[in-house]
Amino acid sequence: MAKAIEVMGFLRPNGGYTQSGYEYEGITFVNCEPFTKEEYEAAFDLVDAAKLQAESDAIAARSAAEAKLAALGLTSDDLKALGL
Repeated sequence: MAKAIEVMGFLRPNGGYTQSGYEYEGITFVNCEPFTKEEYEAAFDLVDAAKLQAESDAIAARSAAEAKLAALGLTSDDLKALGL
């Protein structure tokens, strides 16, 4: 379950733990602040929300960039043709 790995990276990005399996009970906090099973389980929803937000931000950034290009009379294909 790759999502459990994402959750651990979200909760403790600097590591400091070992993990055996994907359940909370398999986590050993070695050199980091422990968190509860409830926090671990809630983080699964937070990771999903963060992914959705990142996707939304990327779409908004692309739309803004395309609008700027359009104001200059260019398209993303024009930039590709120029090798940019």
